[in-house]
Amino acid sequence: MSVEDDCPPLMEGATGGPSIDDDDSDGWDEMEVNGEQTTCLFCSLQFHTIAVALDHCRIAHNFDLLQLKNKYNMDCYSYIKMINYIRLQRPDPKILTDSSVALWDDDVYLKPGEMEPWLMYDFDDLGSAPSTPHYAIEGKTPISHLNFSDLQKQIQDLTMQVKHRDMLLENYQKDMEKMKEVTRTIVESGDSYNKKLAHNVVSSGCESSDYFNSYSHFGIHHDMLNDKVRTESYRNAILNNANLFTGKIVLDVGCGTGILSMFSAQAGADKVYGIDQSEVVYKAMDIVRENSLQDKIHLIKGQVEKTNLPVEKVDIIVSEWMGYFLLFEGMLDSFIHARNAFLKPDGYVLPNRCNISIIGVGDLDRYNKLVNFWDDVYGFSMKCMKSEVLREAFVELVPVDNLLTDASVVTEIDLMKCNVDVCIFSSKFKLNVIKDGTLTAIAGYFDTFFDLETKVEFSTGPHAPKTHWQQTVFFLGQTVELRKGDTVEGTISCTRLTKNVRGLSVTITIADKKYQFILD
Repeated sequence: MSVEDDCPPLMEGATGGPSIDDDDSDGWDEMEVNGEQTTCLFCSLQFHTIAVALDHCRIAHNFDLLQLKNKYNMDCYSYIKMINYIRLQRPDPKILTDSSVALWDDDVYLKPGEMEPWLMYDFDDLGSAPSTPHYAIEGKTPISHLNFSDLQKQIQDLTMQVKHRDMLLENYQKDMEKMKEVTRTIVESGDSYNKKLAHNVVSSGCESSDYFNSYSHFGIHHDMLNDKVRTESYRNAILNNANLFTGKIVLDVGCGTGILSMFSAQAGADKVYGIDQSEVVYKAMDIVRENSLQDKIHLIKGQVEKTNLPVEKVDIIVSEWMGYFLLFEGMLDSFIHARNAFLKPDGYVLPNRCNISIIGVGDLDRYNKLVNFWDDVYGFSMKCMKSEVLREAFVELVPVDNLLTDASVVTEIDLMKCNVDVCIFSSKFKLNVIKDGTLTAIAGYFDTFFDLETKVEFSTGPHAPKTHWQQTVFFLGQTVELRKGDTVEGTISCTRLTKNVRGLSVTITIADKKYQFILD
């Protein structure tokens, strides 16, 4: 759509300015009018000229190319990189203008692509002083070239705003129709629609800005990097299998501060691509430069589901996607998408295998503080609050002395083969009682495996060194007295939450008593 078609023309007069029919203007007319239309760098609007497109970018997207040119001391090569970077990565314009460095400063963006009108623009002339011939509107009051251009720009801007608002209104009306259709589908389909929704959560689950924002703060990255079990296991798996990485292309999904990307480069990878949607990726870019690895590591801000890599396939995917109780957060969906979209048939994923285990816990002190506390609060009964406490899963460390049973694996995941339904499972379990006590909770944890030439594995269980994942504790509504040699049998089921697909709903059944929990 072109906004210039509706702009009233401002004709040049004979009051000292050049005629529109001058021979010297023929070349300019051919480039600007007869050439291809120029698509905005940040939306789908199209324009007859680069100049109008620049004004649109400045007004509609707060993207001032001249300011950017001065800020980064850009030359024509930097301009070419920037245009190719924008077309490839589709960044928010605010990210480009607010960044302390030129995010496109990578020779990969000098690679020629499809015909791009923006690359025909004479960037070196941007900001040069204009000449001041005079013009007249319909033969009336002469005005300077500056005033002429300003008036024309204002008309174009106003016309563009009207067009843009009309487009928004049209889109709003279409969205309303879609909402009505979805509502009808829900009413007509009932439970069948909800079941379908639970299985098609990859895209909707990845739209949670709150989730990505939580990873923008340095604190969470400090906790993860300070987790020696986690970080050293990945380092050992990568560096102790350097022969696997030498000369290979690696993808780091959810790269965060870039630690796994840097381990991969250290192991000899030829190129490492890291993807992260949170704002911390900009700090990761600085970290990569601090360590002189910018020639090896290329970081991309975005969701892996919406990102096109500069290469078609990669040899290895590394990712620390695990959440509490392994599956909380739903990042496994992004890992699976990356595996299906980018991994070569003979490629590797790190880690390649995980499992979830449960174990019986007897901790009456903790149970009394959290659950029985509500029986008598300063002389008042608040027992109705117990249900709120008992429906939540608690992430905390379980002392080994409080373990009453052995462990039972309830699900195993092959990360080379699994699909997004892997978080929906149901399993029977049998726990052997190892000492007398009162069963107050079931604790869940996971183990992670790197089945490579040099094998590495780690556990988040209560018997293992502590990790930032700790254990996930499900307190029972009714405690159970146990004796050594007894068995605790039941089932555990897991599915996604409907309202928050990154969360989990867990149901544990013991002795015909059903307990339901959420991780949200």
